Amino acid sequence: MTEQRKTKLDSASEAIRRRTEQMQKTRDEPKYSPLNGLGVFGVIGWSVAIPTVTGALLGGWLNEVAPQSFSWPIALILGGVVLGAMVAWNWIDKSRDK
Repeated sequence: MTEQRKTKLDSASEAIRRRTEQMQKTRDEPKYSPLNGLGVFGVIGWSVAIPTVTGALLGGWLNEVAPQSFSWPIALILGGVVLGAMVAWNWIDKSRDK
């Protein structure tokens, strides 16, 4: 093998090694950005808001269909908040493990 070809192979393998190390370093280090935080904040907000609003709507309908001595909307809103908090807690716990 000629000296020039050996030098090209050495420089190419060195470039591949550096690029591989850079990719591994980037993959291993978690990246936190303000946009990522806003995204997580939005997902957590929606995971609480959707069950709460659904509980309110379902409770209003149940109040007309099956009236009780207690308020269906209040009971189901509280249930929606609890369910949403559990989903949000699970989401936060999963994102913390990354």
